[in-house]
Amino acid sequence: MSEKTRYSDAELEEFKAVITDKLEKAYKDYDLLKAAVMNTDGNDDADTAPTFKVLEEGASTLSKEEAGQLAQRQMKFIQHLRAALVRIENKTYGVCRETGKLIPKERLMAVPHATLSIDAKNTNKR
Repeated sequence: MSEKTRYSDAELEEFKAVITDKLEKAYKDYDLLKAAVMNTDGNDDADTAPTFKVLEEGASTLSKEEAGQLAQRQMKFIQHLRAALVRIENKTYGVCRETGKLIPKERLMAVPHATLSIDAKNTNKR
């Protein structure tokens, strides 16, 4: 029997469902982070007494910076998931971009936006 060169349409639909679920959660997380950066969640120090305001501003700024970095990272994750959906539509999903072989299903279930097999990824680290 010859080696599979791509996943079946049924398998691609299974991956699509996993990615869609992760994408939905990722968007919710992104919205929460964006709200933290923009102070739209109502948990700011606007109503704090002036004495404590100076102490809180430093922590607030640091917290906003962290939330901003997390939001950027979350958006990058969303972009990777959306690109994976495009690969599903093109029927190229799950094919290692280095070796051209199928990435194991277990890896894709754990990291659905993966474009490299473990072997290819380890080779690139060296």
